[in-house]
Amino acid sequence: MAVAIAGVSLSAPLTASIAAPALAIAFWRNAMAVGALTPFALLRHRGELRGLGRRPLLLAVAAGALLAVHFAMWLPSLHMTSVASSTALVTTTPIWTTLLLRLRGHRPPALVWAGTALAVLGVVILTGVDLAVSPRALAGDALALGAGMAAAGYVLLGAEVRRTVGTVAYTYVCYFTTAVLLLVTCLVSGAALGGYSGRTWLALAVLTVTAQLLGHSLINRVVKSLGPSVTSTAILLESPGAALIAALWLGQLPPVAAYPALAVILAGLALVIMADRPGNRPRRVRASRSA
Repeated sequence: MAVAIAGVSLSAPLTASIAAPALAIAFWRNAMAVGALTPFALLRHRGELRGLGRRPLLLAVAAGALLAVHFAMWLPSLHMTSVASSTALVTTTPIWTTLLLRLRGHRPPALVWAGTALAVLGVVILTGVDLAVSPRALAGDALALGAGMAAAGYVLLGAEVRRTVGTVAYTYVCYFTTAVLLLVTCLVSGAALGGYSGRTWLALAVLTVTAQLLGHSLINRVVKSLGPSVTSTAILLESPGAALIAALWLGQLPPVAAYPALAVILAGLALVIMADRPGNRPRRVRASRSA
C-alpha cells in the first residue's frame, strides 16, 4: 500500500506538467498499462480470463467504466485548479465509500458522520476560496469532487470482484475497459492522441509505470485483504504527497486562504480513519445457537 500511495502521489504533478490534452493523458496511461499487462494476462492468466463468470466480468467492466469517469473528470481538473485543491477533493473517496456502504446496509459509527460533515464543510470553504480566485478554479473543484465519487464506486466494485478473481485478470479487464471508453471519448471530443514531443512520451511512460502500474494496480491487489474502507482511506495520503511534490517541482502553491480549508478537509477525513479502528466499529450481534 505504501508503494501504491507513492505511485499515485506522482499522478497529479506529472499530469499537470505533461503537454498533452488531459483526456489523451488518461487514455494513454491506461492503454500503455494494458500493453504492459497483455503478455502476463494472455500467457500466464489465460485460463483465469476464460473462466471469468458473468457476474465478475460485468462487475470488472463496471469498475473500468467508473475508473474512466474518474480519470475523465479528475485529470482535466488539474489544469483548472491547483494540484493541492484537486487532490484534496478527489481524495474525499472514503466519504462516498462510507455512504455507499451505508446504502448497502452497513451502519457506520457516529464518528464517521462527524468526519464526513467536517470534510464537507472544508469542501464548501475551499470552493468558496476558489470561486473568489476564478470560476474556472471552481469548475475544476467540481470535477475533482465528482472524480472522488466515481473512485468510491470503483474501489467498492474492485473489492467485490477481487474476492474471487486474481489481481492480473481483474486489472486487465478493468484497464482495457477504461482505455476503450477513454479512446471513444477522445475521438468524440477531438482530443489529439499523437504528435507529441519525445519528452511528452517519456513523461507518459513514467506516469504509466508509477501512477498506473505501481499505483492503481497495487491498490487492486491489496483491496482484497484491506477492504474498501481502509483502502480508500489510505489513498488520502495522496493529497499531502501530491501537494508537496507540486510545490517543490512545479512551484505551484494554492492561495493562502485555501490552507485552512485543506486543513478542515484533512481533519474530517482523519475522523473517518479513526472511526475505522477495530474498537470503534459497530459490533454485530450474533444469534445464539441451541445445541
